[in-house]
Amino acid sequence: MAAPQAVSQNPAAPSFNRAPTLDQVTLRQIVMPTLSGQALRLRISNRFGTQVLRLGGVTVAASARGAAVQRDTLRAVTFNGRDGVSIAAGQAVLSDAVAVPVVAGKAMTISFWVPERVVPTTWHKIASQVNFIAAQGHFSKDVSGTPFQQRFTAYLWLDGLDVELGPSVHGAALVTIGDSITDGMRSTLNANRSWPNDLARRLRASGLPHWAVLNAGISGNRLLHDSPCYGPSLLQRFSPDALRQPGVRAIIVLAGINDINFGFVPPHPGLDCDVPHVKVTPAQLIAGYEDLIARAHARGVAIYGGTITPANLPPRREAIRQAVNAWMRRSGAFDGVIDFDAALKDPAHPDRLLPRFDSGDHVHPSDAGYAAMAAAVPMQFFRLAPSARSTSPSPP
Repeated sequence: MAAPQAVSQNPAAPSFNRAPTLDQVTLRQIVMPTLSGQALRLRISNRFGTQVLRLGGVTVAASARGAAVQRDTLRAVTFNGRDGVSIAAGQAVLSDAVAVPVVAGKAMTISFWVPERVVPTTWHKIASQVNFIAAQGHFSKDVSGTPFQQRFTAYLWLDGLDVELGPSVHGAALVTIGDSITDGMRSTLNANRSWPNDLARRLRASGLPHWAVLNAGISGNRLLHDSPCYGPSLLQRFSPDALRQPGVRAIIVLAGINDINFGFVPPHPGLDCDVPHVKVTPAQLIAGYEDLIARAHARGVAIYGGTITPANLPPRREAIRQAVNAWMRRSGAFDGVIDFDAALKDPAHPDRLLPRFDSGDHVHPSDAGYAAMAAAVPMQFFRLAPSARSTSPSPP
């Protein structure tokens, strides 16, 4: 999955906060499935749209090199039997099933023909993947990739890819939800090196191949407060982005570092992504986690907490991080705790990332750091995760 975000419409937004304007062009976007199967469905979202989104044709195929696809896997995608689809503002659609082999860890390419001029208002800003736009024209069935000369590194409207398993295979979904550290910021482009990517590979290697790993990270996201750039708080988006995902059985939450930091960033004119500048307390963050836990348990979903990772914080902010992590470790409130802090910290300077795990900004892990995070996740969580807890059947 790619958690939907609103594209900022603030006139002061810099170019990297704006989606490309599209006018009778074809998009080609590349995704990495984490389950294998013989059919798939696409989820396309106009959640933050202000007008109807019309797609004139959609295809899917196994990826080749760059924007090229494997000819024998190219399939048209239909919606209630029709080639095109119109999606109302605020809505999403699920395609018909497409019979095409899907292999976990092997990239798939999805093409959208956009027959009208449109300025996208729903995207996922950081894809860590080069995607493509063709020159004007309908190229969704092109195999060579030659028309796709423009590049961008976001996902437009693509919400997810659902894999259909065989009738005797029981799959389950793990949702990883959080901020840029879950989103994979500063991991190597086109390499699928976020910690959820690494965790998916580890699950397959550990004999747990029927767990899908869905990445619901959004860079800049906060647990408690909305942002004009980074979208609704994790509390606000927890139901659509985690609890309502198909097949969800478990959730890993890693959030709080932006809540701790943004309150100390001075306000500034123009587009201020850190609004509101609220200084949070450990008690407020803990109350937020407890809200998530109660809602997950009400749906019969296991929920695991990730300790907040080192970020070279000033003492006042570091004290908040340490207090929250101490609560996570001792409270027993989560179904289990993943000690990302312990996995990444420099033993000589526990408030900092180990140098080889630091991407260079002292907040986001390197590829090696993301791999260490995935290695810190106990596999027994997924051998023992319940199919249902004793719960209320009503949704949160």
